[in-house]
Amino acid sequence: MGWVEHAVWWQVYPLGFVGAADEAPEGSDPRDAHRLRRLIDWLDYARDLGVNGLALGPVFASSTHGYDTTDHLRIDPRLGDRSDFDALVTAAHERGLRVLLDGVFNHVGRAHPMFTAALAGGPEGALFRIDRSGDEPTWDCFEGHRDLVTLNHSSPAVADLVADVMIHWLDAGADGWRLDAAYAVPPAFWVPVLERVRAAHPDVYVVGEVIHGDYSAIVAESGFDSVTQYELWKAIWSALSSANFWELAWSLDRHSAFVEQFAPWTFVGNHDVTRIATQVDDDGLLALALVVLFTVGGTPAVYYGDEQAFRGLKEERFGGDDAIRPAFPASPDDLAPDGAWAYRLHQELIGLRRRHPWLHRATTRTVELSNEHLLYEASAGGDALLVALNLDPDEPWDAPATGELLAGPSTVTATTTTVPARGWAVLAP
Repeated sequence: MGWVEHAVWWQVYPLGFVGAADEAPEGSDPRDAHRLRRLIDWLDYARDLGVNGLALGPVFASSTHGYDTTDHLRIDPRLGDRSDFDALVTAAHERGLRVLLDGVFNHVGRAHPMFTAALAGGPEGALFRIDRSGDEPTWDCFEGHRDLVTLNHSSPAVADLVADVMIHWLDAGADGWRLDAAYAVPPAFWVPVLERVRAAHPDVYVVGEVIHGDYSAIVAESGFDSVTQYELWKAIWSALSSANFWELAWSLDRHSAFVEQFAPWTFVGNHDVTRIATQVDDDGLLALALVVLFTVGGTPAVYYGDEQAFRGLKEERFGGDDAIRPAFPASPDDLAPDGAWAYRLHQELIGLRRRHPWLHRATTRTVELSNEHLLYEASAGGDALLVALNLDPDEPWDAPATGELLAGPSTVTATTTTVPARGWAVLAP
């Protein structure tokens, strides 16, 4: 599966991207029923950004936000149908873009026919954990949400169901899977599932959504290729916002230990968190966050809109995800010009990473550290880069490093690199 070593993903939440209705309508949708095809008009934009993978959020039939699946084998009617999916995958592959699907296999929506049949006493009851000891049946659900019914992962029938679904869409052209809420599923559940999946598709890439826990152990026990690196995500924006590079340096040491075991899925934004531009609230700090993302080990992902410095605050309320899952315009030509600088910076940094593909498994070593200054070395084998970051909003920093300046608004002398306020440098030592 060597292709993953070069993967950089553009993550898109399709229901939001195309402006689909918040809830699945009864009967036919009076609006355009083939919205998924709108993504085709953005594939050149993604390719020109420098990414070579399209990571899709939920595209299967659901009741509301996509994570309450009602049919794993049907495209959500708010997005279109199978022909729209096929057209998107074909267009993506023609441009050299791999396609990753979002698999919600910890739970299903309460309206899923399997659960309806299980409540009625059908044999589907083995797929769930339903308690009928009271006046009304109760069931295990995801994080207290009764509309998200947890599957019974001790049942072989659930393992067969999940493997069948994964293979079905890989047969249809998908290249990999993000496994939603993987942290809530026993890691051992995935072993027989992925054995079947990899037997049918040896080149498949599988990343589990893991927010907390022992990342390396979960990868080893499950058979995942990777998990989401939330530790690093938090450390990046927190260190920048609080002028505390000690936090980031500590997390980079942790990250290096993970990289020695697997290549984490790295990010500074996704469909579940406040936008990075809002978190750091400063264009200079946003640039520093991107420099870190693209110069450390792992498989980086860019959340749609972050490449345009979109803002958005996640709120814990009904509709609190709307701001971070916006609709995109009909074409790139309709984007406001304000974010063009961020798009160009993404292109520059992704290009840098393309020229140094060994960064996929690079570890980091802190060379110089203070609250507002960080110099680290990223290396793998005999290759290395030096990265200098200056958080000071007013004063330049003479970083104790020299070499060829590969990127960044800095000046190199024989003994130091002068990094401007809120500036950065990437050097070939």
